[in-house]
Amino acid sequence: MRIRLGCRLSFWLPQPTPMIMLLNVHYSRASDLERPDLLVTDPPVPIEAYRDGFGNWCSRLIAPAGLFTVSTDGVLNDAGLSDPVDQSAEQQPVEQLPSDVLPFLLASRYCESDVLSDFAWNRFNHEPLGWARVQAVCDFVHNHVQFGYEQSRPTRTAVETLNEGVGVCRDFTHLAVALCRCLNIPTRYCTGYISDIGQPQTHAAMDFAAWMEVYLGGKWWVFDPRNNDTRFGRVLIARGRDAADVPLTHSFGQHDLRGFEVWINEIEDEADPSSGQRQPL
Repeated sequence: MRIRLGCRLSFWLPQPTPMIMLLNVHYSRASDLERPDLLVTDPPVPIEAYRDGFGNWCSRLIAPAGLFTVSTDGVLNDAGLSDPVDQSAEQQPVEQLPSDVLPFLLASRYCESDVLSDFAWNRFNHEPLGWARVQAVCDFVHNHVQFGYEQSRPTRTAVETLNEGVGVCRDFTHLAVALCRCLNIPTRYCTGYISDIGQPQTHAAMDFAAWMEVYLGGKWWVFDPRNNDTRFGRVLIARGRDAADVPLTHSFGQHDLRGFEVWINEIEDEADPSSGQRQPL
């Protein structure tokens, strides 16, 4: 299937301000892009692209004072498959893990696995190792945390999410990431697009989403504690230890977010996606 995806963010800046953007589809899906989701700015400014320490595509620029808009709009070919599942995937002992996954066992800015260790072992030690234990963590987080945009707070940590029982998708993910790391399961934080393809129609505004990947049986697997269901059309933008590693936008100065749009939908007709005509969002 063909998926159209993109975003448009507008800022008001009191003075020229350096910014870093992580808004483009992850390089692992680059070959699937029928039309690349190039970053466009209004007014136009020079953009320097680079990869961060996790391999994510980043765009570096200096936003001028006043109203500044960044946008992407691409078309991606997707196999139409749901997130892969292998309930037999086993957890490896720490001493047998590859060295490059070890950082995803450690506590990080928003995932205080060192603080949550006793809670995690008391709560999940009876669960079978491997896939079933990760699913038990996701079930707990999904049922324990109440979702609500009015509950959003950019500084909320996993411990605070557990104690407060409220949050948005990044909070669900931070808590599940921290609990899995407590249980010696390498886990990394992911951000990107999650479509409503195959889901009941909703009129809620689309947003970027967060989920996690866990290392079981020598592979990384997607788990989504916020939705905790079968999803199609999941498109990665970036991954890291937690949201501090992969902010969609990072401003080195004051800014005021004035506009925010995200879209991801299946293209059901055969209209030329490069014609410049925008489909309804």
